[in-house]
Amino acid sequence: MSVAENIKNVRERMNAACLRAGRDPKEVTLISVSKTKPVSMLMEAYEAGERDYGENKVQEITEKRPQIPEDAKFHMIGHLQTNKVGQVIDKVVLIHSCDSVHLAEKIEKEAAKRDMIANVLFEVNVAREESKFGMFLEDVIPNLKEIQAFPHVCVKGMMTIAPNVENAEENRKYFKELYQLYVDIKNKNIDNGTMSVLSMGMTGDFEVAVEEGATMIRVGTGIFGSR
Repeated sequence: MSVAENIKNVRERMNAACLRAGRDPKEVTLISVSKTKPVSMLMEAYEAGERDYGENKVQEITEKRPQIPEDAKFHMIGHLQTNKVGQVIDKVVLIHSCDSVHLAEKIEKEAAKRDMIANVLFEVNVAREESKFGMFLEDVIPNLKEIQAFPHVCVKGMMTIAPNVENAEENRKYFKELYQLYVDIKNKNIDNGTMSVLSMGMTGDFEVAVEEGATMIRVGTGIFGSR
């Protein structure tokens, strides 16, 4: 199937998941995960109406950004090293992978230099997998309170990468847990009203994530095929 056909299929499945959960499909942003893919494939997605692209590497963003129309938006979804923050901060609309106060400090410094506000998501390792980056659920609120003192960083929400499982239902509990924390933070107004994003769900489990409250899903293989 072509990229356009794959996008149509993913959107139909996403809309059906919204319907099951009683949600408006407009509440969910589809991010086409274009890491390792050539610009020609990103343009196929662009021509099919997609505007949000997820990349894992700073170098790929800096190379692709000038080749894609201005209204396209890039998201940094991979692990971000502190020494690369300056290269990418003004080229992305959202950093999904802020996994520590230390990284947030570096983002604050680089954003201050440019007199801009950097939008970030806390990467949360809900399943506590040793192989993954991210803070644990219990660290989120203390870290959020600390980062609120940074005038150039805005925490827009949270992101998680659920375990790689055969049966997507196995990840429902992790999506539920992150959604519950998201609701708690909003109810207690710990976020000063800035939280609006839950980035969760990938090719194998995005329908379950949508049912459990995802506002962004990150789909790569389902759109561009396997690497």
